[in-house]
Amino acid sequence: MDIALRILRQQHRNATPEFVTYQLSVPDSTTILDCLNQIKWQRDGSLAFRKNCRNTICGSCAMEINGRAALACKESVGQEILRLQSTGEGRDEVPLLTLKPLKNLLVIKDLVVDMAPFWQQLEKIEPYVQRRSPQVPEREFRQSPQEREALNEAGNCVLCAACYSECNAVTVNPEFFGPHALAKGERLLLDSRDDTTQNRLEQYHQTDAGVWACTRCYQCNYVCPQEVAPLDRITQIKSTLLHRKDPQDSRPVRHRKTLLQLVQEGGWIDERRFALMVIGLQSMGEIFPLGWRMLWHGKFPGDFAPSEGTATVADLMARAIATGQGCPDHPVR
Repeated sequence: MDIALRILRQQHRNATPEFVTYQLSVPDSTTILDCLNQIKWQRDGSLAFRKNCRNTICGSCAMEINGRAALACKESVGQEILRLQSTGEGRDEVPLLTLKPLKNLLVIKDLVVDMAPFWQQLEKIEPYVQRRSPQVPEREFRQSPQEREALNEAGNCVLCAACYSECNAVTVNPEFFGPHALAKGERLLLDSRDDTTQNRLEQYHQTDAGVWACTRCYQCNYVCPQEVAPLDRITQIKSTLLHRKDPQDSRPVRHRKTLLQLVQEGGWIDERRFALMVIGLQSMGEIFPLGWRMLWHGKFPGDFAPSEGTATVADLMARAIATGQGCPDHPVR
């Protein structure tokens, strides 16, 4: 089939990027990486991109493909055309596929980006098993099948940076560890060989860098090629922190526990009390301008009436929390 591959090219870090389009004739089962190889080997040897295993293991060939981060060795021409057509695009006589470098990372050349910030954020969470205890077994650390199975999901990460590219929190907050790092972090919380759980939790609890900086946009889950579901890993860390932390420890914890408390009391959130309970009188100046505008435009409720079935809602929430379903506690040490 005939396709057009439109690639955003940039000769060097400070050059102006521009699109270059290549016409190809390939079977619909051809991967995007094979298309790039064909261009480089037969048409334009100056095209730069990363590759290695060609089997969705190494993560080297991650790039933006038709608007979302993906592995070029995993996505085929036929699949991409079907995906475009499902959104109302890609119905041209010659389908147009667009490739760009990953976002949130500086371009070195063409589809090759500088991965240094990605690796630096990963290194900050110390992504390796650590032992503070002097008790070291004579030969090896043994794990039960159940202990090892708990690591499978987060352990599938190939560090391709697809989630990092799509992360809105990374875009606006360079301090944020990133979904890739926190997914690895959750794996270490579950690892029976690591005994630094409390130190790790304190690190993940940081307001600007840790789990509370996540915007919960779901983009990392959407693009992850190995179904690691980084947002789910971040959510599990939050659940562990909520289970262990007192509401007075930090505003993020107080925010979430106040939500639960108010819903249990009234079936929904009493907005008149919410800000006061979370922020406190001493910090009301932070949101007074917003509160005044809400009041002026009639957006601030003047009264509060508990919803019907409040007692039932409170009972269900209490049961969920008691059984670990509403605020699951990890089997961390």
